Amino acid sequence: MKKLLILVVLAFSLCSEVLANKILIPMDESQRNHLKAYGITFWLLKEHETEVEWLLNFRGGSFMFSASQNFINECVIRGVSYEVISDAEAQSILAQIASPEANMDAVKLNKAPKIAVYSPKTTQPWDDAVTLVLTYAEIPYDKVFDEEVLENKLPEYDWLHLHHEDFTGQFGKFLRMRGQAWYQEQKHEAEAIARKFNFQKTSELKLAVSKKIRDFVNGGGYMFAMCNATDTFDIALAADGIDIVETPYDGDGADANADKKLNFDNCFAFQNFRLVLNPYELEFSTIDSQQDERGVSETNDYFSLFQFSAKWDPIPTMLTQNHLNLIKGFMGQTTAFKKQYIKPDVIIMAENRSLGEARYIHGTAGKGFWTFYGGHDPEDYQHYVGEEPTDLNLHPTSAGYRLILNNLLFPAAKKKKLKT
Repeated sequence: MKKLLILVVLAFSLCSEVLANKILIPMDESQRNHLKAYGITFWLLKEHETEVEWLLNFRGGSFMFSASQNFINECVIRGVSYEVISDAEAQSILAQIASPEANMDAVKLNKAPKIAVYSPKTTQPWDDAVTLVLTYAEIPYDKVFDEEVLENKLPEYDWLHLHHEDFTGQFGKFLRMRGQAWYQEQKHEAEAIARKFNFQKTSELKLAVSKKIRDFVNGGGYMFAMCNATDTFDIALAADGIDIVETPYDGDGADANADKKLNFDNCFAFQNFRLVLNPYELEFSTIDSQQDERGVSETNDYFSLFQFSAKWDPIPTMLTQNHLNLIKGFMGQTTAFKKQYIKPDVIIMAENRSLGEARYIHGTAGKGFWTFYGGHDPEDYQHYVGEEPTDLNLHPTSAGYRLILNNLLFPAAKKKKLKT
């Protein structure tokens, strides 16, 4: 009986010790699985309504929250490195972060955002970096496409992702692949949805969808886009009321004076660009930094993250949290953004300065926010149509994929005003 009492007291003491402590998930190079660490944070917010502190610029943007054995078990199951620290150690960390001399800040994450991924229902011949990393990190999301957007479903979500979608209605300008089954499926799907909503052309459908997405952002939503969803979104808005689609795609020619009629006030990120109307050329405009003019290869293609003031610019600081400052480059149908076409109020968060190109940009629209990330897959330098999806089990510490997940957590943060 005495031994049993001792065991009960010991167990109670251990539980009390855990409950009185904090868990620190380090996000520096000591972390075994950076990507699943974001999944743990999302799980805490969604399933347990547990407040998490995001420690900006502290050990790579670490996470800290109240300890429990259940939380420890989940870290162990998912292979996420963690440290149990005392309340006194946690207060010491927060005091260090609060020092005016330290370029750090602590941001409270309160509520898991509801996530939508814009994706066609037909077969995709390529992977989507965001859905890959959401699945790997065990973060739930819904798929939406044109019908849901036009039926005003977007306000049900906090965060919307767009990936490798052509919002100009030119079917990705993959005319050379028009004999492929996936191309025909997506073309038929788009044309059927256009007819359902009484549009004469796919370009009209995609413009209407672009406007709904713009309204979602203006109303306070967060939109994250990669690859050619970035520039084609802005191009579609700039070309409102102008025919920029050539005969092979919609049966009639484009407006020869389209360049002169573009309205750049409609764009989130870009201005003063020129269109590429050739239906057989994969580029949509002069925005994209094309591979044949970049002069780099996989071995020397890198971009660097900007350092922002954590206390004065918390939003871009959140979006650039990483354990590495130099990120491996990767290509896409839209790889990078030429700086001369970026609006002056846009925040450039990562660049290849020698090439004069931005890779990762951010801005506001109305009450909402948007981020554009050039390239297709951070761990597949040049992903070809039909290739196998990237296995993120091989890349659990991917710095390029971390930038995607930073954007996902941003809507969970207790809002702080952007000061510059």
